Amino acid sequence: MFQLGKAIVSEDILDKDFVCNLNACKGACCIDGEAGAPLEVEETQILRDIYPKVKPFLRRESIEAIEAQGTSVTNDFGEHETPLINGADCVYVVFDKKGTALCGIEEAYNQGLINWKKPVSCHLYPVRIRDYTEFSAVNYHRWEICNPACALGMELQVPIYRFVKEALIRKFGEDWYAELEKVAQQGR
Repeated sequence: MFQLGKAIVSEDILDKDFVCNLNACKGACCIDGEAGAPLEVEETQILRDIYPKVKPFLRRESIEAIEAQGTSVTNDFGEHETPLINGADCVYVVFDKKGTALCGIEEAYNQGLINWKKPVSCHLYPVRIRDYTEFSAVNYHRWEICNPACALGMELQVPIYRFVKEALIRKFGEDWYAELEKVAQQGR
């Protein structure tokens, strides 16, 4: 671990390789698990605001779940997250013709209908950030469904921090990311 600004960063994001391999996993991270995607407080309002533009991209069961639960939910720990359909799929999941899970929010973004790509926690994955009062913890989240992504990352020699560059800049800014790259270059 090392400190970068007000973040404590796991060296794994510099040392481990990762590139999503949707052909292998079919987007399992959006349909497996026990909770929705973590949301920052301001993202809950963004989801309410963009829902009318995202709704046409969603499945019927997604719309029903959102209308029953809302565009976001609060868990037992007071943290915000995306709702789930029957405790499984994220409500914003859509499927392509090959059965791969994609993000309905990102589909609306790709069509130019909204200017918000998706929740930052989704954009950052496999990096997970936990905000504390004085600092943020930046960690690599290991999940066996991502083993093909680790193998592809190793084959392409893409470390995690490069794979999630856009998302890290979105979260911490360009200057922070430039400093992260310096640390990575010194360590590699």
